[in-house]
Amino acid sequence: MKQLLFATTAFFMMLTGSAQTAEELKSEMAPKKDSIAAIQARVNALQAKLDALPGWKIGAFGTIGGSISEFNNWFAQGIPNNSSGNIGFTVNAYANLQEEKFFWRNAANVNLAWVKLDDKDDPTDDDSFREATDVFNISSLYGRKLSEKFAISGLVEYRTTLLSNFNDPGYLDVGVGATWTPIQDLVVVIHPLNYNFVFSSEDTIFESSAGAKIVADYTKKIGAINFKSNLSMFQSYEDGDLSNWTWTNSFGYTLWKVIGVGFDFGLRNNKQETLNFVRNLAPTPNPEATFDNIDNELQTYWTLGLSYSF
Repeated sequence: MKQLLFATTAFFMMLTGSAQTAEELKSEMAPKKDSIAAIQARVNALQAKLDALPGWKIGAFGTIGGSISEFNNWFAQGIPNNSSGNIGFTVNAYANLQEEKFFWRNAANVNLAWVKLDDKDDPTDDDSFREATDVFNISSLYGRKLSEKFAISGLVEYRTTLLSNFNDPGYLDVGVGATWTPIQDLVVVIHPLNYNFVFSSEDTIFESSAGAKIVADYTKKIGAINFKSNLSMFQSYEDGDLSNWTWTNSFGYTLWKVIGVGFDFGLRNNKQETLNFVRNLAPTPNPEATFDNIDNELQTYWTLGLSYSF
């Protein structure tokens, strides 16, 4: 009985000691966390000053995603014998020059993906990788500063597809106006004098026109996080059906050295592309379709996978 009482007492004393030790450790950790936060704030402030210095700033980050699978006699699904796969990647690159009286900002965004589904019971099906996502966009913005936040600027932006139908359609915006930089990493372009050149073999649908160009770009790196959001809009002065906009977003979180987790998504509204698809590219084309009788659905894409940064 005495041995049992002694063991019980020792056990509770051990628990009490452990609890006290845990509380003591937590109390010691609190000021250290505050110190780490203060150090990080100072590092961020120094980085902001470094980014504001004149000269070139060059960098790139992106996402790589993919998977492969194979099924044999998996009768619970409609195609029991198949092999499938998908692979895709995005690249966001920039080269920005900042000087006392002017700036020159250059950017490129590429998002490509392929997908395959091989039905082993159908010898006539397409077992190759096919294009799934195809985005290519480059831009160059030059501005002559009127103040720290406002500049007279000129913009050239080109966007198309790379894997198929290169430059068919292709869009080239050329315009002048003003650029506003309310904070260091946000650039807002407002160009009321802009011409949207559209290149396409389908000249009954795609048409060039004059209009206003609006671009908002936010690119930021905070510690291990890379973030970029770009909204590009064209509002035609001639016909609303010729207007379009694209919004792309990229996130990357570095886990080890230059490797991490990335997520990209994009939205687009382009009635000319929708009409071209309905008339010429849909599984059951409708040659009678017009701008007035089509459903201009929102275009979207997303990619999740490993990220990289340089």
